Amino acid sequence: MKFRVKMTLWMLAVLSLLFGAGGSLLISGFFHDAMEREKDAAFASYRMAWSALQIVNGLDPYLDTEAITRTMEQLCEQNGSAWPALCLATETDVLYESGPSLARLLEGEPPSDACLIRLFTPETGGRWLALSGAVQTNGETLFLHTTHDVSSLYAMRRSQQQTYLRVFGVMAVLCAVASYTMSRLLTAPLTRLSRASRAIASGKFDSRVPIRGEDEIADVSQDFNVMAEQMEKKISELRQAMERQERFVGSFAHEMKTPMTSLIGYADLLRSGKLTPGEQAEAADYLYSEGKRLSNLSKKLLELLVVREKDLPLTEVCPAELVEEFANRLRPLMAQRKIAVACACQPGTCLMEPDLIWSLLLNLADNAQKAIPREGGEILFRQEMLPDGCRIQVLDDGRGIPEASLEHLTEAFYRVDKARSRKQGGYGLGLALCQEIAALHHGTIRFENRTDAPRGACVTVELRGGRP
Repeated sequence: MKFRVKMTLWMLAVLSLLFGAGGSLLISGFFHDAMEREKDAAFASYRMAWSALQIVNGLDPYLDTEAITRTMEQLCEQNGSAWPALCLATETDVLYESGPSLARLLEGEPPSDACLIRLFTPETGGRWLALSGAVQTNGETLFLHTTHDVSSLYAMRRSQQQTYLRVFGVMAVLCAVASYTMSRLLTAPLTRLSRASRAIASGKFDSRVPIRGEDEIADVSQDFNVMAEQMEKKISELRQAMERQERFVGSFAHEMKTPMTSLIGYADLLRSGKLTPGEQAEAADYLYSEGKRLSNLSKKLLELLVVREKDLPLTEVCPAELVEEFANRLRPLMAQRKIAVACACQPGTCLMEPDLIWSLLLNLADNAQKAIPREGGEILFRQEMLPDGCRIQVLDDGRGIPEASLEHLTEAFYRVDKARSRKQGGYGLGLALCQEIAALHHGTIRFENRTDAPRGACVTVELRGGRP
């Protein structure tokens, strides 16, 4: 059952309980008060007749019943409106009677010292109040009965009940419509939330819930959107990771295919025994170079795996000294290609693993010199301290990095220029290793093209392992 239907039924139940009980009590109370007033009026009329009978009896206690009957008849003629119905009787006979027949009231004797009030329905219909009492005269007991018509009270009560039922029916319909409309408006955000959940479950991860208002449901909708956004981000990351894994497998298979094809081909030639000594030496050289290539590839992969699994102990190091020492060792090698090596460092110490940082600098410097396609050029190392570590930048004035390749540089086996990198002995694992080293130092690595020079690239590494 829908929540809006439940809410409507509950509202109708509450309305029925409160409005029904209240209306019934109100009508019952009004009827009771009116009946009490009618009883008081009837009793006053009865007291008038009883007092008249007492007066007549007091003036002449020896009057016979016929004289008393004639006197009461005269009183009824003079005050007919006071006694709509009156009966004077003995224990066995009815002496005088006016109005509806009261014979049924003669069953049982009323007390002589009190007025007995009864409610009855005469044969003619309606409702009547009957008041009965006894008086002693001339040694005989006379019974006086008067009645008062209260049919109008019952008719009024029926009219009030009918009006109440009509009003109750209208109120119930209005309450049902209002409660259903209100519950529909209140549950509309939940419906949108459910629709968005089903959309996300079907694969539409960009589905969101529109937020309206500032109530609790709006807070839930906001939390749902945040959750959906985070889930979309995580799924996007998983997809990218799967794509990177697929590219890794494809690139690895491609890297293995070329040397393995060469190894198998030259081994088959050697096995045939039809080669000249010169051709055998050439084949052996190919076997050695391709075997060496596979060996270097396995070492790079092993180094990458070891870094990922390594429990890194950080020590206090001066990064300026480390960078300057690396630059000094790099200068003689770069001098062969007339590439200048410069550095600008800031003093200070932080926590890092120096051997891994040396490997990081080595890979970044190797990529920088490969990006310079000519003799001449410059590689600049820039280092500055951070509150929780240090920042190292490696800048070159080479060809730069294509925009489409910036986000793939740290993927294993990825090369911007595959042909040139393979000729230069690259495997596409160096920058992936640099990213892992930065992550072990709770840092990041970022690649961008230089904006302070006509061309070239800038690699920024932030190491946030802390400061002593």
